This record gives sequence, structure tokens and C-alpha cells, in this order.
Amino acid sequence: SEKRLTVPPRFQKELQVHLSRRSSLDTNDNLNTSIAEMHTVASGRSIPNINEVQNRIREILSKYRNGIWVSKMAQIYQEMYWEELSTTVLHQLEHWPHVCTVEKVCTGDQTDGLLYPAKRIPPIVKSDTEQEKTSQNVTSSKVDPLLKPSTETESASLSSDFKQKVVNILKKYSSGLWANALPKLYQDTYQVKFPEGILNNLELLSDICIVDYVSNVPKKAILYVKPQRSTDENLNVTEKVQMHDNVKATAEQQYEESKERYPENITVPPLTIPSEGSVSVMVVELNNTNELIIRQYVGKDYSYTQEQMEDDMKAYYSQNCTVSQVQSPSVGQLVAVHTEEEAWLRARIISVEDKRIKVYYVDHGFSEAVESNSVYKLHKQFCSLPFQIAKCRLAGLEVFCDDPVLVKAVELQTCSKILAVEILEKSDIPLFVLYDTSGEDDININATCLKALYDKSFELHLQVDALYTNVRVTSVLSDGSLYCQLPSKGLSRLSEILQKLEDYFLYKQTSDFNVSLPFCGKICLLPCKGKWARVEITIIHSRRALGVHFMDTGTVATVEVSDLREIPSQFLREVIAIPPQAIKCCLADLPPNTGMWTPDAVLWLRDNVMNCPEFSMKKLNCTFLLKVVKQDVSKGIAHVYLFAPENFPDMDHSINRQIVNADLWKHQKDVFLSVTPRGISSAKAIGDAVSALQLNRGKLEKSFSDSLEPALEPSSAVSAIDMPPPLPLSKVGGLMDVYVSVACHPGHFVVQPWKELHNLEALMEEMILYYSMAEERPVNVEKNKLYAAKIENQWYRVIIKGILRNGFLSVYELDYGKHELVSIEKVQPLLDTFRKLPFQAIRAQLAGVKSQQWSEEASIMFRNRVEKKPLVAQIQAINESTNSWDRKIVTYLVDTSLPDTDTWIHDFVSQSLAELSKAD
Repeated sequence: SEKRLTVPPRFQKELQVHLSRRSSLDTNDNLNTSIAEMHTVASGRSIPNINEVQNRIREILSKYRNGIWVSKMAQIYQEMYWEELSTTVLHQLEHWPHVCTVEKVCTGDQTDGLLYPAKRIPPIVKSDTEQEKTSQNVTSSKVDPLLKPSTETESASLSSDFKQKVVNILKKYSSGLWANALPKLYQDTYQVKFPEGILNNLELLSDICIVDYVSNVPKKAILYVKPQRSTDENLNVTEKVQMHDNVKATAEQQYEESKERYPENITVPPLTIPSEGSVSVMVVELNNTNELIIRQYVGKDYSYTQEQMEDDMKAYYSQNCTVSQVQSPSVGQLVAVHTEEEAWLRARIISVEDKRIKVYYVDHGFSEAVESNSVYKLHKQFCSLPFQIAKCRLAGLEVFCDDPVLVKAVELQTCSKILAVEILEKSDIPLFVLYDTSGEDDININATCLKALYDKSFELHLQVDALYTNVRVTSVLSDGSLYCQLPSKGLSRLSEILQKLEDYFLYKQTSDFNVSLPFCGKICLLPCKGKWARVEITIIHSRRALGVHFMDTGTVATVEVSDLREIPSQFLREVIAIPPQAIKCCLADLPPNTGMWTPDAVLWLRDNVMNCPEFSMKKLNCTFLLKVVKQDVSKGIAHVYLFAPENFPDMDHSINRQIVNADLWKHQKDVFLSVTPRGISSAKAIGDAVSALQLNRGKLEKSFSDSLEPALEPSSAVSAIDMPPPLPLSKVGGLMDVYVSVACHPGHFVVQPWKELHNLEALMEEMILYYSMAEERPVNVEKNKLYAAKIENQWYRVIIKGILRNGFLSVYELDYGKHELVSIEKVQPLLDTFRKLPFQAIRAQLAGVKSQQWSEEASIMFRNRVEKKPLVAQIQAINESTNSWDRKIVTYLVDTSLPDTDTWIHDFVSQSLAELSKAD
């Protein structure tokens, strides 16, 4: 489906690596321990292998790139690694050209030497393909006259002039030069062809350069110019000592520069919670529900920026020859780690054991043991992005955060999944509600996991063909389904707990338990008919009104937040442990031609199974016998027969047969029953699900508004009786603060008076509370009449513009200026008390631009610039009408949001039109 949220390809790979590492980490640690034991000498001391010694010497020389005395190497090595460097190694240095270059220097009667770094990664001048193409395009057959015939070339008889030319080229590339790039540079520099025979036998150049082979292919080598010894040999002792001092000073300077590039005390900015837009996270690990470890927020400034940073790290550390390995690792140190997957990741050291370092990846949320030679100093340019691992708490689960059953349920629902987030509280450890939006229905993770705490001995399980007595019908929905209560151990236990709560609140100020932070899935207490009832919050309408589901009766209502109470902490586990005590059912074997339930059928069923007037005088509960004939597990509903006790087992006198035989199924023309939505509604206001919903709705609004607006005619005059007063407008030429609620194009948009928006919000809260709790009643629908209509869980004042044959109405929202299609079932009469506030929508046209047929591009630019934004209107004309909602103003719009500049929207439109015409 459109809203399905899947794991991006990059996450999939990391997820695979993370899961495999978690399962194999212990095995790898054991294996590495065995390898380390093989390198332990009889004395019990662990000695480094040759490769590690060579890597350490490279590390030292990287800090002293202008050379270091051989006699000082052992001392520096011991200071850095706390180990002695064998004299045998010192004698082997001159035989390690891939590690260093040794230049012997005589000082008096002693012989010392200068060590220089040897291996460097050169810049790539030309690729193999480019080199081959260049060679093919060279038409000149001119060969360097300084070269001897090829037979002599093979015998390494190269002229000194040719060698000097090669040296001159290599001197320009102090970091080395790829061998396959030398012919092109030689030809470009000296205008003669470089013979390929030399590339096939690079040892011919060994007397003038160092050849570092990087593969078995002869041409795949790096060439470094050899140090010029002749100059040093002519120096006296004083000059050589002076040269040594200069080398030392340069090395110290480079060391200070290295400290600046790789600071030891790294400060990384904190991770901030996204302030707008849908938020998604990846759950990595949890210790308890108050400490979920989440991996970065998915988005431009978060996961995408991290991916770019890691790409930059790979490029930097793979190509930069000055990168330094960590020589003295310490716990808590931030480092860059080269992983087995050839990625470069930021990490923090959490333990050091011999040559193995255990690191925690601060952007990915898992740890592993790595070889010390894969741990490098973290460059300061990679310290600006906050760590992408954070902690969060799950709302509603705080009291049970360490419960192993709950923790296991949360782990199964969340770990290694990308989930949508509703942010309730921003703090050091923010408070979240998580949603799984990967299926057709959004799943509230918090509410779902809380069910793991149910005491299964109190659950209700109906059996097919079983007969149940003393059944109470607690709720009848508008689609004919109903909720039933059965005598059970759970219901008895619930009554005991609610009575204890009643006694507790007798001695407490209940206002102390007001709900301060409502959210979907939260379980609270609500007073109902003199008793406390358990309810679950299902919809947040506004700061004042919200929808709740009575857990033990199935009833749905809209209530004020102030009516709800928190469950005292000492009773919380007892209250949560009891599963809902109402079972959803439907009447079995109704004829298929009954179709949609009529108002008469619903009212008849309520009167006969809930009100039961014959029992009211006796003060008895209205109870029934219930026989289960089928279970629909997928929908969670049981198909049943209901009998009054005196009518069982006479099927003809069952409630099922009585309602079929009654004359209740003839639909009256244009008369329907308003349907209050029942059942738990998932929160569609977050994540990618809502983005898709808003997108689809936006397309509907645009197409519907665009199709109606050009042909829109003034409404037929509506009786002025009980009509609100017209909305007062500024005089022509005056200024008015407005909010643009709808923008189709410059010729048609809708504004609302800014100063009245708080009154409109209060009115809509009152409408939600009234219509959600009011009794349903038949509505006679007429065109050009005023009604209240329910659209996306809100109630709006509307006028009906058209009655469609498919059971839908075309309505116009009088306060927002939108055209909508709504089901005829979602319409109710508009009470007089809701007609006092003037209708807030003002139709408008932009002044300062010529009227025209606006293109789609121009309309989109205009809509993106003004819709859903507060602006200032300067009215130029008012076109009055009999009905206030048909009035239209011609106005300038001004955006004053910038501190120093006011933007006139008609100027913006004119400039945009000019740019569009140029593009055409």
C-alpha cells in the first residue's frame, strides 16, 4: 500500500550485519583469543607479530615525515607502545623499503641513519581506461632519443638524461605516482613517447625511485623518488646536526598540526528531536521500556546526513596518507573504525584487551571487538554531526518498565524495525508513542504491548454451539453489531477493583489525578452513571475534547479531558491485568437483502435488548441467553442468537427472527441515521501513513474545488431566521490580519480573520462534544440548507450544495471554504447555539494581477506561497451577496514574516509568471 513504510536498502544491509554480529560476537571473541595464544612466548608475554611492528613504525614515521634518527627509534617506540623494539628489527629496517627508507649518515666515527616514510598513496592522475584511450590517440611515432634500443632497455641501460627526466617528474609528486600514469605525464612534459617496455619491468628504474607494488600486475605500482644522498654526503658534522634539528622542529610542528586535526577532547553536539514533519526511528535495542535505544531519526538532517558523512569518512581515510592509527587507546575515546565491510564508522572505545579493542558504534547502536590496527584517530571534521543513537521512553509503560513479560513483548514488536513516532514530551530521554505503519492498519505499539500484562485467567473465550446465560447487551452500534457482557471471574474481579477505587477516591481530591498528558492508547478512569469505568483514549480531537472507548461495555464517546482521571499507581497493575470484559457480536443468519441497517432497525434493537421497559419496574437487569453459532477470528466478532429467557429455545421468538419479521428495513428517501464511529481508531496523524492521507486529500480538494469554482453560482437565498450575523470586514483600503485556509489560484482563495480563530476553535470543540454524545436521530437532507457534518473526526458547519445518488453529499465548509464529499450518514442538524458565531470563510481574489486562466504551474506556486499561512490583507473591493458565504473580496496580500522586508504576493505572482514564460 502507499503508506507502507519499508526498510531502505542501506538499512537492510546494516540490519543484516547488526543481526549477524549479535549472534556471532561471542564466537569471534573465542576465535581471536585462540589466535592471540599462538603469539605468546614461553615467558607468558605476548609479543607483536612482524606486520604489527611494521604498522607501528609506519605510524611513528607519519608523525616525523622529514625523517627520524635510527638511534632514536627504539626510545620513541618504547614511549609510544610500552614495549621494547628489538635490535634485530633495527638492523632489518633497510631491508623493508615498503615500510621506510634508510639513509646512512656518518657522524664522527659513528654511523647512524635517517628514516623516512616509504609507502604513500599517490593521487590518481589518470584511470587505466583514460590512459589506454590517450595512448591510442597519440599518432606521433617519435621516440625519446635519450633512450637506447629496446634490447638495451631490457638490460637496464638507460641514459642518465632519461633518468633525470623521470626524477624531475617524480619530484612533483611527493606522495608518490601511479606507474601507469608516468607515460602520459612524460609525453606531455617532454613531447616524446614513453616506451611501454619500462612499465613491464619497473625494476629498471629502481636506482632512481622506490617501486611499491600493490598487486601482482607489474604496472600496478607506486613510484617514489629516492632521497638525494649526494648532497648529504657533502655535509660536515655540524651541518648534519643542524639538519637533524630542523627535521626535529618540523616533526614537532607536524605533531601539533596532527593534534589540531585529531583533537583528543572531542565535543559532539547533542542530537535534537525533529520539530516538524513526520518522524520515524529504527529501534536497535532495549534494556527496559524507559531506555529504548533508537537509531537516528529518518530524514534529511538525520539519517541522510549520516550516510553522507560516512561516505566522506571512507573517502578521507582511504585516500589520505596522513591518517593516524590510535596508539594508546583509552576507554571512552572517540575513534574511526575500518570495518570488515570496508565501511568507516564513528565509535567509542569501551574496553581494551591486549591487541583487541571493543568499540561501540555511536551512530548504529551495537558493539564489537576489532583489531587495534583498524582503529584510527577521528578527524575533527567528522565531529560536527550528533551521534545518531539516542534513548527514548514509551508512554503508558513507565510503571512496568522492567517487567520481563512486557520487555519481551516490546522487543518482539520493535527491535530492528522502522517505526513512526508520536512525540509527547521533549526531554533528555523523550517520551514517545510508537506506531507500526507497515500493514493496512496502523498498530499502536504502546497499547499493543500493554496487553501482554493481561491475566489470561480472566480472558473471555466463547465456544461455538455453547449457550451462555445472564448475558447483558451493553452497546449497540449503528451497523447492527453489539457488545455483550457475560458473567465471569474477570467481571467479578473488575467490580471488586473498581469498588476499591471508589473507596479510595472518597478520601482524596480527585482533581489531583487529572490527566495532564493524554495520548492514544492511554488507559484512564472516567465517571459514568455514578461509578468509575475503564476507558482507552482513541482520538485526540483538540486540547479539550477527545474520543474514548469504554473497555468493558464497548461504548464510544467524546468527552472532555478534564473528566478523565489517572489510575492511582498502587492500583495500576490490578486494573491493567484484567482484559476487556465486553465481547463484540452480531446477530447471526440475517437475510442478505437487509443491506445497510436503517435507523428504525437500530433503534428497535436498542429498545429490545438494552432498555427493556418490562424489566425497569422490577428493577432487574435486562439479561438474555446467548448461543454462539460462528466465530470470525480475523474480525474479532462472534455470530450469535439472542433469546429472552422465557423464549428459549423457540427460534421464531429469538431477537434475530423478531427483527427480521418487523417492518424495519425500508429506507426512506434521503433520511439516514447519523453514524457515530465506533471501535478503536488507529492514530493516522503520524508517520508516512498520514503523509499519504494528506496527499490524497489534497488531490481531492484541488480537483473538486477546481471543478466547482469556475461554475460556482450564488446559493439560493437561505432564510435569515437563526442565521449568524455577517462577518465584519475592514473598509476598502483598510488592513486586516488573515489566515489563508484554501488557495486554488490567484483568482480564488479563502481567508479567515486571524483574530477570530480562537473563537472558531472553541466552537468546534463544543460541536465535537455535543454531536459525539448526542442521540442519533433521522435527518431530512435538503439542498442549500445548513447542517453539521463530520469530516475526519471533526464536526464542521456546512451548507449542502448537492445530493448525489451514491449516498454522498457535496458540502461547502462555511468556516474553512473547502468543498468536501461526505457520506449522508455523517450529517446532523445544526443547532441554534452553533449559529451565533459568524461564518469565518471569506472568498477572495488577488488584486494587482490580471484575471486569466491560471496554469497548473502558476496555481501550484501560488498555493505553496500562501496556503496555511498568516498574511495581511489590504482590501480593494467587496462584492456583497445575499448570503454571507457568497461574499467575495478583491485584496492585496502581504507577507510580513521577515523582519526587514514585506513581500507583496501580487509582485511574487507577476515575477513567477515572467519566469514561467521564459522557461516556455
